[in-house]
Amino acid sequence: MKHFVLPGLIVTGMLAWSVGGADPVRDINPARHPNLAAAQRLSHQAWEKVTAAQGANEWDLGGHAQKAKELLDQVNIELKMAAEAANHR
Repeated sequence: MKHFVLPGLIVTGMLAWSVGGADPVRDINPARHPNLAAAQRLSHQAWEKVTAAQGANEWDLGGHAQKAKELLDQVNIELKMAAEAANHR
């Protein structure tokens, strides 16, 4: 069953990004996982900076900024899954 979770989460993250352009969710509990929460916060900041760069360049960055945001969405998903895996130990 675990094999179906990751593709589903990635698809969900990609749909949220493509439909609304929403930034990644930051929901790792910093009290339980301070390092993972910090990494998630930094990936969120990177996502915001890429969005700012897109706006400053009138969204003309050859699609690379959008790809970077997709990868940051995947980072966010993996960080959340790491926290959940630690919770099960």
